Amino acid sequence: MEDLRIVPADNAELLYNIAALADDIWHEHFTPIIGEQQVEYMLEKFQSVDALNRQIMSEGYEYFVLIYEYLMAGYVGIKEEEDALFLSKLYIHEECRGKHISTNVLRYLISLCKTRGLKKIWLTCNKYNANTLEVYKHLGFEIVRSQVTDIGNGFVMDDYILEYPITD
Repeated sequence: MEDLRIVPADNAELLYNIAALADDIWHEHFTPIIGEQQVEYMLEKFQSVDALNRQIMSEGYEYFVLIYEYLMAGYVGIKEEEDALFLSKLYIHEECRGKHISTNVLRYLISLCKTRGLKKIWLTCNKYNANTLEVYKHLGFEIVRSQVTDIGNGFVMDDYILEYPITD
């Protein structure tokens, strides 16, 4: 897709852009699913500039900004594990949804996995995030199990684990 650029977030400005995007996307998309208090808590814990820096510097994460037709359309966070790629974050701004950005990001990640010799992509998705679950299923991901994770402050993530096998 010539209209989409996947740009490594390798400087402070891009991390600030990701944190700002996260704030917009999470309030719009997740408040109806998990509530305002949990959104605020998770933004600070996982999507703030400090959290993004920590994840990159000490936890092995990589972040990418998605630029669609000159718009900051979304972002991706990944972490390479033993034989898999953990797709920690793939968020698309509301005004850019429905433009096959996720499909093209998946193609990029599949190529990355093949280059790195990884056998699957896996992710977590909130059980009540019905539209997003449908997108992942459409892209070829399968639900393999569910988990409830205590994230502190009285909050949990009630998720499905989805996997996408990498084939030759």
